[in-house]
Amino acid sequence: MGAQGNEKHLEECTVSNALGTWVFSVVGALVAIPVGIKRKSLGPLVFFGTTGTMLDIIIGVTQCEREHAEHQKKLLQDSQNAETNNNADTDSIS
Repeated sequence: MGAQGNEKHLEECTVSNALGTWVFSVVGALVAIPVGIKRKSLGPLVFFGTTGTMLDIIIGVTQCEREHAEHQKKLLQDSQNAETNNNADTDSIS
């Protein structure tokens, strides 16, 4: 059950981070507009817009994966500490 909760959290994090970043998309559009007007083409808008969107998504997913790895590391350390404390308590009782 715990693994399903973590997976759901990871999916939510990925979606919120991917949709929450918009900086490169806006920068791409702002760069593409004057270039597109100068060339009288929509090609720069497509190129810079999709590139900016890809960068936003990649950065969001990477940030989410890093947060998830840190969370997993903390859980592992907590379980190791609890196991060590259990062993120490068992030894002191004996």
